[in-house]
Amino acid sequence: MTNVLFVCVRNAGRSQMAQAFYGRRGGYARSAGSAPADEVHPVVVEAMAEVGVDLDGRVPHRLDRDDVEWADLVVTMGCGDACPVLPGKRYVDWNLPDPAGVCLTDAREIRDEIARRVADLPL
Repeated sequence: MTNVLFVCVRNAGRSQMAQAFYGRRGGYARSAGSAPADEVHPVVVEAMAEVGVDLDGRVPHRLDRDDVEWADLVVTMGCGDACPVLPGKRYVDWNLPDPAGVCLTDAREIRDEIARRVADLPL
């Protein structure tokens, strides 16, 4: 089983959605942010609820070295150099827009693209 860490800046949108979709597939996932927000973006919570995923009550988590050490695969989404690079880890960068401040329609598009990409990851 592959341990996957999803990282974005605020851990309030993209990485939360990716973690939830990977977990729904039965995989082991964590998410974190280089500068975590206080809460998951409400539009992200709403978009995920539409597909049966409850993110209500999730709290963004600050990225730390332990998260990267735990992971076999690190998927970054806009966190740039803030993510520690450790030998033996596989890194993938997904260039996806941040859902902060977007409308529900745009949040759905981001959600659906994340779901497609997560479906292609190894378990």
